[in-house]
Amino acid sequence: MNRIAVFASGSGSNFQAIADAVGKGILQAEISLLVCDKPGAQVIERARKLHIPIFTFVPNTFASKAHFEKEIVSELEAYNVKLIVLAGYMRLIGEVLLEAYEGRILNIHPSYLPAFPGKDAVGQALEADVAETGVTVHYVDSGMDTGPIIEQVKIPVRPGDTREMLQKRIQNAEHQLYPAIINKLLQKDTIGGLVQ
Repeated sequence: MNRIAVFASGSGSNFQAIADAVGKGILQAEISLLVCDKPGAQVIERARKLHIPIFTFVPNTFASKAHFEKEIVSELEAYNVKLIVLAGYMRLIGEVLLEAYEGRILNIHPSYLPAFPGKDAVGQALEADVAETGVTVHYVDSGMDTGPIIEQVKIPVRPGDTREMLQKRIQNAEHQLYPAIINKLLQKDTIGGLVQ
C-alpha cells in the first residue's frame, strides 16, 4: 500500500476528503501520518477520530526551518512515507524536505495558477473581478505555488458571489479533484522517485 503523509495547518477539510476517499477505496493509499504545525488545529481532532498518527510541532521553538524539517523527515522515514500531500499547510517547504522528497510533494491551491498565488487566493480573485478562477494541483518546489502543474479545473465567479459562496464551490472542487489526482499518480507510478 502506498503510504502518504498529509500536512495541514487548519480545519482539515481537504484532509477529511482524502481520508474519506481512502475509506471508500477511491484512493488506493494509506494515510500514515498527519503533520501539523499548529497544535490546536481542528485537523488534529479529525486525525485522532480516524486513529491516524499525528506529528505536531511549534516552528518557533526550533532554531531554524532546517531544524524542524529534519525532525519531520525523521518522522516520515519512520512511517515509510512515499508521498507528501499538502492540504492547507501554510508554510513554504524548505530545502531539507525538498531534497529528501524531491518530486514527491504535492499541493492543491484555490486558484487557476499562475493567477493568484499565495495567501487569500479567493479574496484576490474577487478583488480582481475576474469571470473565473479555479483549483490547481501541482508539484512543490522552493517557490510560492510555482511548481509544475499536474491538473487544473476552472470555477466560474458568479455575479454577486460572496467570499463564502465562492470558497464553498472551490472547496467542493478540491475535495473531488485532489484524491482523484493523488490516486491517478500513485497508480501510474508517475511520481518522481516514488517507485525505485
